[in-house]
Amino acid sequence: MAAVSAGMFKKAGTGIEPFDEATVLVTAGFYRHTRNPMYMGMFLMLAGVAFLFGNIGVLLPVFIFVLIIRNNFVLGEERFLEASFGQQYLDYKSTVRRWL
Repeated sequence: MAAVSAGMFKKAGTGIEPFDEATVLVTAGFYRHTRNPMYMGMFLMLAGVAFLFGNIGVLLPVFIFVLIIRNNFVLGEERFLEASFGQQYLDYKSTVRRWL
């Protein structure tokens, strides 16, 4: 999920790294279902590893990851995209959930 979504950014010619210049608002593929499929893919990988360990204590880093990503990246990226794309992003944001 993360790799496919990153590939869509590369194909569209827009920045992949957080806060890189966004030249295109990607809304196809996994972006039709979640505004953050790259982060969601990372979360699913971490949750899968935690599940494989079979220990509930291994889930703590997964939830810490989610908090860090949300607070340090997602919220700022949303402001950045709103400033870059205006109403186009607001329309997208109103129809596609942040996560799932």
